[in-house]
Amino acid sequence: MPAVTAETLSLPRITPARPDETERHALAVTTAPSSFEGEGFPVRRAFAGVPHELLDPFVHMDQMGEVEYAPGEARGTDWHPHRGFETVTYILDGRFQHQDSHGGGGMITDGATQWMTAGQGVLHIETPPAELVDSGGLFHGIQLWVNLPAKDKMIAPRYQNLEGGQVGLLASSDAGSLVRLIAGDLDGHVGPGSTHTPITMAHATINPGERLSLPWRKDFNSLVYVLAGRGTVGGDARPVHVGQLAVMGEGDRLTIAADAVQSGKEPTLEVLLLGGQPIGDPVVQYGPFVMNTRAEIMQAFEDFQHGRLGQVPVDGLRPYHGKGQY
Repeated sequence: MPAVTAETLSLPRITPARPDETERHALAVTTAPSSFEGEGFPVRRAFAGVPHELLDPFVHMDQMGEVEYAPGEARGTDWHPHRGFETVTYILDGRFQHQDSHGGGGMITDGATQWMTAGQGVLHIETPPAELVDSGGLFHGIQLWVNLPAKDKMIAPRYQNLEGGQVGLLASSDAGSLVRLIAGDLDGHVGPGSTHTPITMAHATINPGERLSLPWRKDFNSLVYVLAGRGTVGGDARPVHVGQLAVMGEGDRLTIAADAVQSGKEPTLEVLLLGGQPIGDPVVQYGPFVMNTRAEIMQAFEDFQHGRLGQVPVDGLRPYHGKGQY
């Protein structure tokens, strides 16, 4: 991990902190419980137990893996519906196929991100390709749900394919950390992802003993999720480790530091950085739908049952179970 790397000495540097800037502190640190999703692939529920008000505009996030599959073990999801938000699938290691009922889709690999705006409704599938199921191998990814404001809940579905080579690459002011900017703006740099809800999404690698300090929009909240390794977050140096989420308070800058000694399996501190402008709308989530009222959730289920959220293409992907079995 991760698929997209670069020599930091040649990259644009992030602006160092000024004396008048304030540090964000950790309001809470939670540990993601482990579960299974879809046809049985392991996930960590990154936002479990965190109040929606602290996450807004984010709704849900799974860390998928990191897992080394034996032949025949890899699993994904079958066709299922969504309405009212955007799904963001970021693959660090391994390969995942995606297809939706509005024509979007492709292979997600090598640090690529697939961004699907469900809007008024869409069906989609995410599943490992047959060759990965047959051979086994490493798989690690993230799926994030980004809410849509009430006025955009029923917009037309949209699909964005962001290849790993499109992400913005930045270095910390001392070049000890690598930042991959997937969406939003950071210190004057803009990621390739186009979002309805203003957010910033980045993946940072911090070498042992190094410290990453980032300017952060004051009107954005900030979340730090640890994908691998150990370190500290915030001006109060709150300890964090793999599978933990830090909800940060207000301030001008966000600081993450890697412990000087990391484990052999996780040689660097890997963190996902999320920030967004809170929407402030009421949120009612049930299964694959994120709406503003219970009546809208019931309508989404009715529309799905009557085929109004789309149809599975005749030649649509199907989950593969190995040895030629679909």
